[in-house]
Amino acid sequence: MSDQTNSSSSPILCRGVRGATTAAANTREAILAATTELAEQMIAANDIHPEDVASVFLSMTPDLDAVFPAVAIRALGWTQTALLCLQDMVIPTDLPRTIRILIHWNTALSLDQVQPIYINGAEVLRPDLAHTHAEEGE
Repeated sequence: MSDQTNSSSSPILCRGVRGATTAAANTREAILAATTELAEQMIAANDIHPEDVASVFLSMTPDLDAVFPAVAIRALGWTQTALLCLQDMVIPTDLPRTIRILIHWNTALSLDQVQPIYINGAEVLRPDLAHTHAEEGE
């Protein structure tokens, strides 16, 4: 565990860090660029270290199928982390070309300290959470 999560005053718990973005197109390049951007922002905002991560779920809407988004996470050096790619349910009103990430992270942070990240139009999915990160100027 990293020093940041190894606090003697708070227990280490598994927290879910949520995030979503959209890809510009259904191409390998667009999906990997969008996934990388989202993952990097989630990692930076929460000071996440791979050794503290239990697993990562990545999902995409059915209109994206050019590449597994996990390829982008592996390229960040997360070679030992358990990754799982899923296809989102088909919902007619869902935001098109959406990529979602859920990181299961072992941390001493409280739920209200975990920073979800919604970018590139995905803010509409969770407007109640999307504003938090932007308002803090991160």
